[in-house]
Amino acid sequence: MKLIAPSVLSADFGHLAQDLEMINRSDADWLHVDVMDGTFVPNISFGFPLMKPFKQYCTKPLDVHLMIVHPEKYVERFCDAGAWSVGFHLEAVDNPLPILDMIKAKGVRTCLTINPDIDVKRLVPYLDKVDMILLMSVFAGFGGQKFIPETMEKIRFIKSEIEKRGLKTLIEIDGGVNTENAAELFAAGADVLVAGSAVFGTKDPEKAIRVMKE
Repeated sequence: MKLIAPSVLSADFGHLAQDLEMINRSDADWLHVDVMDGTFVPNISFGFPLMKPFKQYCTKPLDVHLMIVHPEKYVERFCDAGAWSVGFHLEAVDNPLPILDMIKAKGVRTCLTINPDIDVKRLVPYLDKVDMILLMSVFAGFGGQKFIPETMEKIRFIKSEIEKRGLKTLIEIDGGVNTENAAELFAAGADVLVAGSAVFGTKDPEKAIRVMKE
């Protein structure tokens, strides 16, 4: 599976409707929505008010990535606001299972994610309990960071664990993804690539999306 999820965090918010219409026309599969609280990560992005225009103008599924503390307080509201999938960080919670159940109860797909400094083996007990695993290939909170090469081995490890168990859990990669490393990431076992500046920062974003998928 080769899916591309452009990150709206890198869009031009002065021309948001036009950027979302471009996503609709393009070969992009999802729209990735990065939610930052200024506590779990240093930056603050956006919350519920912008979910409305995302849902209104974008015809692609909304893939919500919560980089926040206490995700249990907010996951249901993001589901109600139109999220197609909701992910949160394993290292932000004591026990992810009740929060995953809250998301599932809303009929929304579940995702569990970790930062690069968290042991990838910590995800293994949850592989059969989520629809998707998100491996951060940069540290959450800032766009434009360089891809961390060690992510490749983490992808291969998680992919082997998924296959060993006969699961259909997807692997999503977020951070430093571009047209140059997309093919290698897919070859390593990734299913979904999140791309921000590699899409919205180019002169021909639709072509960039197409190239990454190829």
